[in-house]
Amino acid sequence: MSVNMAGKIAVVTGANKGLGFAVVKGLCKRFNGTVYLTSRDETRGLQAVKKLNDLGLTPSFHQLDVSSRESVKSFSEFIKTKHGAIDVLVNNAAILEWEQVYPDYEAAKRNIDINYRSLLTIEQFLFPLLRDGARVVNVSSACGHLSNLKNKKWLNILQRQDLTTEQINNFVDEYLESIKNGTFNKDDFADEGKHAEHRVSKIALTALTMVQQRKYKNISINAVHPGHVKTDMAQGGGELEPDEAAETILYLILDASPNLKGSFLWYNKKLVDWFDIDSDYYYKHKCLV
Repeated sequence: MSVNMAGKIAVVTGANKGLGFAVVKGLCKRFNGTVYLTSRDETRGLQAVKKLNDLGLTPSFHQLDVSSRESVKSFSEFIKTKHGAIDVLVNNAAILEWEQVYPDYEAAKRNIDINYRSLLTIEQFLFPLLRDGARVVNVSSACGHLSNLKNKKWLNILQRQDLTTEQINNFVDEYLESIKNGTFNKDDFADEGKHAEHRVSKIALTALTMVQQRKYKNISINAVHPGHVKTDMAQGGGELEPDEAAETILYLILDASPNLKGSFLWYNKKLVDWFDIDSDYYYKHKCLV
């Protein structure tokens, strides 16, 4: 039996291209409600909407820069005034700057501000609009599995069942401080610490998913590794087309049991044990080079 979702609202961040665009496309086909394609760049966002219009699909558009507190606040006020609530939220907006395998402080901070800290702003302004039974998907990656981390102190903290957002923030801040003061240790991470900034931001995102689920019991919040997707971020690499990768996200939104909560789902729809620190789920840079 299909659920009547008339009047419902879905929001996808970072959706003008790649995976986010594919998720919007899939929702426009299957979600009985209004789908918001959002992006930082208004021109690119409207071009993306036009592409979907040409396919006979009708998403709505709103500008949203997840790294800007004012932008998120403004968007939340717009949604509250126009619709009152949100039923689906896909936190997809992310960056990865390939040029620096071992990034400087500014590059590392950019990654963490967009990939992780933006979720705290979204929690503050958009979570109060989530209806009972809403579904939230945080897009993680292979970098977001705990096996990417080797530092014993932080492994012990991040594995705590009573982990707090403050502790996740401390983990992120300590990494950034190590970049700033030159004490970064490659041995604290898998794969010689290559792109540790992305590992840190995605581990933090996945950990936050579980912390948020404990706080907001009336909604479903899950993290997903959508696979190695053929997008601009993959720089010509990638194994899955965006439409294929979007399937796992669409599954969590449209088909999964509402009791699936606080989990980490792999691109093959397999539930992965995030706490399995000795596994080889971690991201391997050599696969992409």
